[in-house]
Amino acid sequence: MGHRLKDLTKTVFLDRDGVINQKMPEGEYVSAWKHFRLLPGAAEAIGKLKRAGLRVLVVSNQRGIALGFYAPEDVDYIHAQLQEKLNTDGAKIDGFYFCPHDKRVCNCRKPLPGLFEQARSQFQDITAESSTMIGDSLSDIEFGRNLGMKTIFIEGEPNAREHQKPGASKAAELADQRFDNLLDAVNCLLQESAAD
Repeated sequence: MGHRLKDLTKTVFLDRDGVINQKMPEGEYVSAWKHFRLLPGAAEAIGKLKRAGLRVLVVSNQRGIALGFYAPEDVDYIHAQLQEKLNTDGAKIDGFYFCPHDKRVCNCRKPLPGLFEQARSQFQDITAESSTMIGDSLSDIEFGRNLGMKTIFIEGEPNAREHQKPGASKAAELADQRFDNLLDAVNCLLQESAAD
């Protein structure tokens, strides 16, 4: 997708489960903080993005709310706890946006653009051209591509790939770049930005 990398160093959108924290098996949900397992290197990666002056936003589909497994307040609590944990590691998320709906009933379930629009209403200088989407599912990559962002697919460490969603191989093909984990993706993104 012929993006110029120097245009892509302002905002990084991150999916949550499978990128920042360990993904649960398909059909199960991170419904409470006790189920939240930060992936190795994730806090370091977010800290590097922040030290480089980038805005870091989390965008996640939380269909478990619509299915009655947990409430929006549970997600807010998980995100508050995550922020506290990241702060001790010198990292920070600038905003959390999540879709609480079931499929096909809203405009905010990725790959639809609603979460991007929510973020832009809070940070009005955000543009898709100056943003990168990092995710581990087809809906993440389609979300970024549909908006015109650079996209990076996280394949997961080889021993964790059994939790990939259907469509992961298509997502890997569509993405601009692929990495095993968030830290590798961030290191490359920052190197490319510095070289530009």
